[in-house]
Amino acid sequence: MALMVATASLTLLAIILTIGLPCPVAGKESWNYVKVRDGAHMFWWLYYADSPSAEFKDLPLVMWLQGGPGGSGSGFGNFAEIGPLDTDLKTRKTSWVQAASVLFVDNPVGTGFSYTETPDGYATNVAMVASDMLVLLKQFFTEKSEFQNIPFYIFSESYGGKMAAMISLELTKAIAQETVKCNFAGVALGDSWISPLDSVLTWGPYLYFTSLLDDVGLADVSNAAKDVEMAVEQQQFEKATELWSVVETVVEQNTNGVNFYNILTQDPDIKVSEKLSNSTENFIALQIHRHVKPLHRQSLSQLMNGPIREKLGIIPKNVTWGGQAEEVFSNMAGDFMKPVVDVVDQLLSAGVNVTVYNGQLDLIVDTMGQELWVKRLKWEGLPGFSKMKWTALYDPSSPGVTGAFYKTYRNFAFYWILKAGHMIPSDQGPMALQMLKMITQQL
Repeated sequence: MALMVATASLTLLAIILTIGLPCPVAGKESWNYVKVRDGAHMFWWLYYADSPSAEFKDLPLVMWLQGGPGGSGSGFGNFAEIGPLDTDLKTRKTSWVQAASVLFVDNPVGTGFSYTETPDGYATNVAMVASDMLVLLKQFFTEKSEFQNIPFYIFSESYGGKMAAMISLELTKAIAQETVKCNFAGVALGDSWISPLDSVLTWGPYLYFTSLLDDVGLADVSNAAKDVEMAVEQQQFEKATELWSVVETVVEQNTNGVNFYNILTQDPDIKVSEKLSNSTENFIALQIHRHVKPLHRQSLSQLMNGPIREKLGIIPKNVTWGGQAEEVFSNMAGDFMKPVVDVVDQLLSAGVNVTVYNGQLDLIVDTMGQELWVKRLKWEGLPGFSKMKWTALYDPSSPGVTGAFYKTYRNFAFYWILKAGHMIPSDQGPMALQMLKMITQQL
């Protein structure tokens, strides 16, 4: 398959005339493919900042990394969370584009519009993911030289945070070696899969204390979680991923189908999940159903494979948005339960600005688990951070109502976002936007 490389910046008039889609921003957009390895192509989509009070060159650049692995930033992150338009192509009032230029990357290879030409083209661990991303970033900052001196932040969600940590470490090294020219200003890890075991071990207590498990259910979940712990301790990571799937099934059975992404909502697909868990399907198929399918709802797939594909104009004919997502997840299964807490420690020791932010109602990466691995950091500033008392933040959409708490010490910060699940910008858009401005030093 020939590599298709193109860049486009369309005006409002051009988009209306060609497709009938409204222009997401008053300024410019750009998108392109980057060949990161032989037969492996990654797609990125950039929105230049659209602020009434500042030029894009005076605002930061934010790269958004989705989870899964296999979730698409150009699709879900863009249209369901922080992009200028929602899935109905209506203007999003809390879009991050009003405070930063936003770069969505379909990562790892095979995610979203990214694709591989061969079965061995998929990434199998976060080190490979980071290597691919460094190729993309080198080309991006060369092609878009106007961003080389603009503060560059990496924001992430879920498994995207695990990838973001490793990418940030490799980017820091590349900048020092002058192989990538950019002004890296920090990384933000949102509801991130940094220490999978800490999340799994706290599911039971979290659900119990929120009245979603009884004593019997707590025992069931805790016993299943101990099996995962044993597999991790024995370095049997693929087995740990399989047992993690078992714990989720035990949780679903004991909670009548709690939603792992927001405990106050019911999982609409629980019956399908039960059918899968009781069938001969393997655990990979079950986990893809639980954690990749929600990022590829039918309405979003129709949008991305219809008008958006037509608008972009560079997607190869045999590439379908999300068509390789399951393979992306499957190939990362052996790496899935491995922690990267040591990588966060290295970032902090190197002076990189690191932020952790988490939604109060998230189960899959519950805040209790996040706090556990943070307390085990070897970073020399941890004692000072731990002694600090958090500060309340008011919800921008509800004056006088507490929307979050935060604490920052030296180059580390933690945000506790209230009334939000796993997808914080979707649940608490105004609060998420305020947090973005604080992290990027606009407030």
